[in-house]
Amino acid sequence: MIDCENSSLEKKLNHACHCITLNQGALKCALDSAVPRLTLPENCFAKSPVFVSKQTLLAQEKIIAAIERVIAIPAYQETVLAYAHNNAHFNPQNVSVFLGYDFHIDAHGHPHLIEINTNAGGALLNAFLLDAQMPCEHAQPNVTVDYAAQFVSMFRQEWRCVRGNATLRTMVILDDNPQTQYLFGEFQLFVALFEKHGIHAIICAPDELRYDGEHLWHEDKSIDLVYNRLTDFSLSQSSQHALATAYLKKDVVLTPHPRAYAMYANKRNLAILSNSQLLESLGVDDVTRKILIDGIAPTRCIDAKYADVLWRERKTLFFKPTTGYGSKAAYRGDKITRRVFADILAAEYVAQTFVAPSTRQLTINGSLETFKVDCRAYVYAKTIQLTCARLYQGQTTNFRTLGGGFAPVISHFSN
Repeated sequence: MIDCENSSLEKKLNHACHCITLNQGALKCALDSAVPRLTLPENCFAKSPVFVSKQTLLAQEKIIAAIERVIAIPAYQETVLAYAHNNAHFNPQNVSVFLGYDFHIDAHGHPHLIEINTNAGGALLNAFLLDAQMPCEHAQPNVTVDYAAQFVSMFRQEWRCVRGNATLRTMVILDDNPQTQYLFGEFQLFVALFEKHGIHAIICAPDELRYDGEHLWHEDKSIDLVYNRLTDFSLSQSSQHALATAYLKKDVVLTPHPRAYAMYANKRNLAILSNSQLLESLGVDDVTRKILIDGIAPTRCIDAKYADVLWRERKTLFFKPTTGYGSKAAYRGDKITRRVFADILAAEYVAQTFVAPSTRQLTINGSLETFKVDCRAYVYAKTIQLTCARLYQGQTTNFRTLGGGFAPVISHFSN
């Protein structure tokens, strides 16, 4: 149950407090010290925080814990693996880094999960952002920890899950055309971080890797671990052949991996996790079911048989491809045309009840602007590591809104 008084104050501050808390000089100095001449998107960081009550954050924790309880049930695993890629049936034993749980917070302070991602970007950028915060008149910045060291420990733990006490020496940060990726700067920061801790790191594309039947190689370097930022979550494309083969033969540690995607991030899973009858059939207890039904935006798989019903209800729905990412090919129902709707029916989509995001008002270049807020929790091994917000305008989250971007979450505040 959310404390109404705190949720009201949270809403008030998100509209009335226009304090700038980002010490841009300190942030630039820290980033330049890590990677000289680092280039990041212009609207990567917001200058002001987002206020989220402790009760709301606790509710998010309960939703995440409830999901973890369901994922541990063998019947759930069998259900999701039935529609997963074959590569997801292999269990490599490591957990997978940087699960991202994305929430919208309603007018009463209740969080509603809208998506889970298995290769959520931005955690390291947010670590730098948090370290560069100044107090405002309503709040002190949350106490920060050494997130960078925590992240390195996480990768080492992923390695130990598979390789025990062997030494982690060389790793790859992998993405398609990495130099063109929006968050390429974060890849560079990770390289600097890993090198600082004695791990040689390389940024590359999957077609730069080769497998000789025993080891995965990049040029003359044998690769121990791959930090996977690919959006081919199942490693099904031909360009991933070397990586997929080495992974399935246990000759490289991969994180995140196809099984984690199948368990957490395929959007068809939300149609199970938000359906009380399906959860009950899997043996989920009453308390867990209630937390999930209250805390996940209701989601259902698209069935063309119900096209007329979906079209009538479209203004209350958000349509997402089951294996989509980064809001690509996702549509608000009140914006779609008949042609787009026909494309949705012909593809694999889910329909999710639209949960309006909370808002944050800020003064940008002398003008009062309203931003939508998406709240993200980065999770590893069932534990929230870091919580941030993303400020944006438009249908979906983006980093192209002037004054928007990643924003710190403040949970201790007063009038």
